[in-house]
Amino acid sequence: MQTGIIIVAAGRGMRAGGGLAKQWRRVAGKPVARWTLEAFAGRGPLVMVVHPDDISQAQSVAAGLDLRIVTGGADRAASVRAGLDALTQEAPDRVLIHDVARPCVSQPVIEAVLAALDQHSGAAPALPVTDALWTGDGTRVTGTRDREGLYRAQTPQGFRFAEILAAHRAHPGGAADDVAVARAAGLEVAITPGDETNLKITTPEDFSRVDSYLRGNMDIRLGNGFDVHAFEDGDHVILCGIRIPHSHKLKGHSDADVGMHAVTDAIYGALAEGDIGRHFPPSDPQWKGAASEIFLRHAVELARERGFGIGNIDLTLICERPKIGPHADEMTQKMAKIMTLDAGRISIKATTSERLGFTGREEGIAALATATLVSA
Repeated sequence: MQTGIIIVAAGRGMRAGGGLAKQWRRVAGKPVARWTLEAFAGRGPLVMVVHPDDISQAQSVAAGLDLRIVTGGADRAASVRAGLDALTQEAPDRVLIHDVARPCVSQPVIEAVLAALDQHSGAAPALPVTDALWTGDGTRVTGTRDREGLYRAQTPQGFRFAEILAAHRAHPGGAADDVAVARAAGLEVAITPGDETNLKITTPEDFSRVDSYLRGNMDIRLGNGFDVHAFEDGDHVILCGIRIPHSHKLKGHSDADVGMHAVTDAIYGALAEGDIGRHFPPSDPQWKGAASEIFLRHAVELARERGFGIGNIDLTLICERPKIGPHADEMTQKMAKIMTLDAGRISIKATTSERLGFTGREEGIAALATATLVSA
């Protein structure tokens, strides 16, 4: 089933201080909104709803990611409706709605919501209230409340798309969140496990907590990939998804994209998942002539399923010809699109072997890649 994602980022968020809306402020090295977007990138059609004054800010933060930016309304419910309307042309089966100010959302939290949607119209993560509850007048306790059955709501809140779209269109407005809208329409909403680290940035102190979570619990993996393909008769090569005219083509079971193969193997290596041959055996005829982006997308998705984002990719192509420099920018943009990754995190360069060896004799091309994976 296809999943659409709406990131609600239209608030002004000034209570957190800093003189800038909290979603655009930096934490653990990059903007809050960037952390949040990367947590959902690649899962399906992605929409970020922003304030009309923040369009350029949003475009900068979202550079290199495949998403649509739309403007929100006067309140949260209106902004969510704008996001839902933006997805109607693609009409996903289900949708996740997430607060931009929750950048520490984990993949297990997301997966639990999606799994619950197989049985329920809606699902959302929450944590049971464990503290004693009081009422007060600001200076003294005026009473107590029973905490039994009370939960602290989190996001993403997930729903079957058609049902939550109809619920929002029928709702008069003023709901605290999308679960309230769903329940007003009679939809059943399941509770899934929340996470203490999935906090919503509200106060200046929250920034230090989020920074600690994002920096302190990172699992960093490095992987290397190496690939070689020989030349055979032809009139072009495919390198990093780009067709480059040449006196020969590369020989291989698939499209022989040596650069993309090396990057794919580097990602698999960082995950301790072997190489392309383990996942796409050359003995299987269905992969004959296949586009190598199929393999790369699989590696990227596998990394995200394991809770990893891609920190950076460094690829070196080793050949005398064709010349790589004139095509490097286009290759970088192509790889960035396939991987839903900022192009600034991808380095593609070339070197020769000084006329030594098979690459020096122009018998083929070799590629060496390194991938850094960082736990999301």
